[in-house]
Formats: sequence, structure tokens, C-alpha cells
Amino acid sequence: MPLVNIMVNNRAYTIACDEGEEDHLRELAGHLDSKVRELLEQVGQVGDLRLVLMAALLVTDDYFDAVARLDARAKELGDLAGAHSEIAGQLGRAEEIACETLEAAARRIEDIAARLAQA
Repeated sequence: MPLVNIMVNNRAYTIACDEGEEDHLRELAGHLDSKVRELLEQVGQVGDLRLVLMAALLVTDDYFDAVARLDARAKELGDLAGAHSEIAGQLGRAEEIACETLEAAARRIEDIAARLAQA
């Protein structure tokens, strides 16, 4: 299991991860470090543990917002799929009516042509 050195708030930490996940872990640590630095500018040095906890809460809040947006988009997609099905059904019925109307018109034209031929 590889060990990765990361920096959060100018402190080095060594974290184990699965093989091939090293770069991803560094990216995650970089994101967390940026949140900690933002907080540091806003609230000052309130201790590493508190800063990391606050950053974790902000990241979790971002995650919950993203999940809520994803759920809303999934509902919209479901609504659109339902509307699509309804419209497709209406289109199918409209095509059937159009075909029946054209067939009736063709029969009437044939009847008129037959009567004209007899006259």
C-alpha cells in the first residue's frame, strides 16, 4: 500500500492509499488545503484541528449541495422522459388519425372517379 505525503495548512501528513490512487489523494488534499487556507484568511489561526474540521464541514456542505442539484436534475430528467413518452403517444395517435383521414379521402376520390367514369 503506497504512502503519500500531503500538506495541509503547511503541515506534512503521510497517508496510505490504494495502488494507483496517489495522484487522486494529492488532488483531494490540495482541495482540502485550499479550503483550510480560505478559512485561515477569514477566521485566523484557531488551531489545526478546528480549521480542518471547519474545512471538512464546508466540503461536506458543497457535497450535499451537489447531491441536491443532482437529485433535482434526475427529477427533471424523469419528468422530461414522462413528457416525451406522452408526446410520443400523442404523435402516434395523430399519425393514425392522419392515415385514416388520408385513406378515407383516397376512397372518396376513387368513388368520385368511378362515378365519373360511369357517367
